[in-house]
Amino acid sequence: MAKYSKAFWTANAAEMLERMAYYAVFIVITLYLSNTLGFSDIEASLISGLFSGGLYLLPLFTGAFADKIGYRKSIIVAFSLLSAGYLLQGLLPIMLESGGLVQYGEKTIYTGLIESWERYLIIPILIILMIGGSFIKSIISASVARETTSETRAKGYSIFYMMVNIGSFTGKSVIDPLRSFVGESAYIYINFFSAILCVLAFIAILLFYHSAHHSGEGKSVKEVMQGLVKVFSNGRLLILILIVTGFWIVQQQLYATMPKYVIRLAGETARPGWIANVNPFVVVVFVNLITQFMARRKALTSIVIGMFLIPVSAIVMATGNLFSGEILGMHPITFMMIVGIVFQALAECFISPRYLEYFSLQAPKGEEGLYLGFSHLHSFLSSILGFGLSGVLLSKYCPDPNGFESVEAWQAATVNAHYIWYWFAAIGLISAFALIIYARVNKAKE
Repeated sequence: MAKYSKAFWTANAAEMLERMAYYAVFIVITLYLSNTLGFSDIEASLISGLFSGGLYLLPLFTGAFADKIGYRKSIIVAFSLLSAGYLLQGLLPIMLESGGLVQYGEKTIYTGLIESWERYLIIPILIILMIGGSFIKSIISASVARETTSETRAKGYSIFYMMVNIGSFTGKSVIDPLRSFVGESAYIYINFFSAILCVLAFIAILLFYHSAHHSGEGKSVKEVMQGLVKVFSNGRLLILILIVTGFWIVQQQLYATMPKYVIRLAGETARPGWIANVNPFVVVVFVNLITQFMARRKALTSIVIGMFLIPVSAIVMATGNLFSGEILGMHPITFMMIVGIVFQALAECFISPRYLEYFSLQAPKGEEGLYLGFSHLHSFLSSILGFGLSGVLLSKYCPDPNGFESVEAWQAATVNAHYIWYWFAAIGLISAFALIIYARVNKAKE
């Protein structure tokens, strides 16, 4: 432990707190936008997708800015914005007169700002969160690199990866107990929990993050734009990004579709936070085993296996409606969703560790660093496309029950709700075959 600096441990602790805050809110972001602020499924998904996509695109620019003003100042700015953003997101529906508590059946819930322009005030708040989050994405991983040596870097990044997963798992674990305690008001109060975590991270950085390493100049915004143009002028790389985007579109449904789907079909007692946690749990348990097992095989082989697992996961998720009784004490929708997420997580284990390796081999010799800087553009695209498609499919096959006059009418409208997963299975399957064709046509280097 002594071989790592105080700045290293502080940065990793701050990363864990930020991930806890982010996932606690993000797992129910579409529910907050729809059930609390009154946006339709399509509107909520579009807003969530643009927010998530921006978190992956902006680091290209905030990272360059961070190198100019220094990492410590940048992290302080980031957690200031995140603390304010989460606080405002929680206060927004409480402060506006258009919202309020209403009686719905036998329970009291918080209703949204339906047909009120005030709900659009969430947009500038999400922009604040997006900018703050983009700083964290670009800085913390770079801090780990600065605070380690060639001998300690591999272990340092394994610690970083562990912190990310602890934060992800813990954050998503909070929302379900909170929902059980306060009902749909949880979608509001979870923001205050996240704000507190970011304030704690802010204090930790202020007191303990004092790095002795200040070397290295980042790219200017002009250089970033030149690199972006260069990547988009490389047709082979662009096609690879688009193909892998298909995989991540399906992965995005863990947040875009699953929470609304299980709550609407399995009931209010469904626990989307715990269901989503199956993914990081399986990844942590199996990623090293799978990576070692595939170590002697080509990167493309590992990626292709993962690409063919992802449509299997979507098909499994669609089968929940085939069972009438509980399975192992769980609603069949919930049980089959969990099984599908296990397949989804295994697919990620095959793909994620080898993707950057394969991507780098497609870059022109000597320009690997430039191209790897844009290797996560698939996350930007999949966020927008995945969330956008989710909203359309939810509206068509699994609409909000509050929009129907009777339970019978809603049940008739959701009889084909499982068709949603057929769409995503098709996207995953097309992407898998496209990757095989891509490799054969381009005779990609390994």
